[in-house]
Amino acid sequence: MPREQGEVQVRAGTEADLPALTDLYNHYIRETCITFDLEPFTPDQRRPWLLAYPQDGPHRLLVAREVTDRTKNPHNGPESDPQAGSGEGPGTAGEGAPGTAGEGALLGYATSSSFRPKAAYAPSVEVTAYCAPHAVGRGIGTLLYTALFEALADQDVHRAYAGITQPNEASTRLHTRFGFRHIGTYTEVGRKFGRYWDVAWYQKDLG
Repeated sequence: MPREQGEVQVRAGTEADLPALTDLYNHYIRETCITFDLEPFTPDQRRPWLLAYPQDGPHRLLVAREVTDRTKNPHNGPESDPQAGSGEGPGTAGEGAPGTAGEGALLGYATSSSFRPKAAYAPSVEVTAYCAPHAVGRGIGTLLYTALFEALADQDVHRAYAGITQPNEASTRLHTRFGFRHIGTYTEVGRKFGRYWDVAWYQKDLG
């Protein structure tokens, strides 16, 4: 079920969100070491990723979008899509076609995905959250993770893991706030922007 807090709605992601989700993620590919992808995606290339997340079960995609006046007033008709405008820092990326009439810009998204493909790993998930640059400081990551872990509470999930490219103090604070603890670091495991990066792994016990 969608949930609203203040001027933000958190709900399951849909294919209508794909252009904005792709823009947001491409920002992190181009501008940061947070993801180890090196080349930006088109929405069509990103579609298999989106379709891997059903609206139930342990693997989820949740999006946070602005709530507009039209969203609040059911008597208003559909609003025209805002122009498309991709984590931390200033910027305008992350805007795009809303998934529901009256929704505003994409503020961020969070996922829980398969930790490893082998069957015995099924009770474990890897989680991540991305915040649109223009939404930094609004608590979007906290809203998304709150909704995500509420959704996982009734699932057969025993552990959640997060890999955080170092340094990333904001992500470390977010995960620590949600009960993750540091369990080890892969040193110089990825190469991007002409240098090697460490990835710290964090674990949250769910059951």
